[in-house]
Amino acid sequence: MTDGTESIVLEHLRRIRASQERTELDLSELKSRVSGLEHVAGQMLAMLGTMNQRMDRFDERLGRIERRLDLADA
Repeated sequence: MTDGTESIVLEHLRRIRASQERTELDLSELKSRVSGLEHVAGQMLAMLGTMNQRMDRFDERLGRIERRLDLADA
């Protein structure tokens, strides 16, 4: 190869390497963000479970009240 050709190839390789490094940084950031979203989704599911438990207790209490007041259908 001539000096000009080698120089062009090296320049392209440097640009490819720089582009690859930027891509790796972006991918690392995306992984971090997805991990955060997964954490939040897990917390939301736990909260939903807690809310469902509370609603079940309210339903039981309301049923008892209706039975005591003879408001419930058989």
